[in-house]
Amino acid sequence: MSVIGGGYMIRLAVVSGKGGTGKTVITGGLVHLSRCAKVMVDCDVDAANLELILNPRIIKREEFTGMEGAYINPSQCSGCGVCSDACRFGAIESIGDTYVVHPDQCEGCGVCRVICPSEAISMRPRVCGEIYYSETPYGNLVHARLAPGAANSGLLVGRIKKIALERNGECDLMLVDGPPGIGCPLISTITGMDQVLAVTEPSVSGLHDLQRLIRVCRPLRVNMVVAINKYDLNPGISDSIREYCGKEGIPVLGMIPYDESVMDAVRKGRLVTEYDTPAAQAIHHLWHEIVSTLRVRADAGQ
Repeated sequence: MSVIGGGYMIRLAVVSGKGGTGKTVITGGLVHLSRCAKVMVDCDVDAANLELILNPRIIKREEFTGMEGAYINPSQCSGCGVCSDACRFGAIESIGDTYVVHPDQCEGCGVCRVICPSEAISMRPRVCGEIYYSETPYGNLVHARLAPGAANSGLLVGRIKKIALERNGECDLMLVDGPPGIGCPLISTITGMDQVLAVTEPSVSGLHDLQRLIRVCRPLRVNMVVAINKYDLNPGISDSIREYCGKEGIPVLGMIPYDESVMDAVRKGRLVTEYDTPAAQAIHHLWHEIVSTLRVRADAGQ
């Protein structure tokens, strides 16, 4: 089923205010149900796992260079140690008569380059991750891995979204599995989206994190909808979430029950919507509601 016509790609991001809400499982279900030409993007670059249920075959890899790091040219280094004394991060140490920079500790501030009397230090782009372009049974997938401790996760998210658009501009749908939380990767993920589906759970922390997520998304003027996963584990808090969303003018499009078959699907690396279970049926209903809202926006020229 095509989401819209007219050659415009709808961009839908699935996000959550906290980890463990079932965001990726639901994203996988939407991938399965969206019978249109699409590209998937896993923007959780710190812990990408959409690939675990889509079984991708990597067809292209490329290095991701982010923040610059210091490099000391040993042929120019006089061994004075001024740079080491000035480095607040302990990233520079002496080896023999010269000094070297430990990339994992360098924060890229550039102080050492400025004060080096021998002009032996330069700032160079540093490889801090890898980008993958893959094919799956449901369409192409763009995903990435950020090196442990590396910065620029928001920049990496922007880069893989750009790749998805450049190489799959003819698709009807871009479906994004976003990162948890409210940091830079989230902001980079939701920028430019036609709709953001926030997945939450019926717990005190789930409600509070949903509220934080909505406060972050509001200034960016994104169209938000909500799904409550495992809503029947705590009907009282589910009602509180619905009440809060009603006051905020945010539709709750999905109420997904707790279903042990979901864990069975995850363990087997399968999509939950391949099963005929209560959770799968609820995700079917959620996708139907999403398509309805997206078509309304498309027909309105938004």
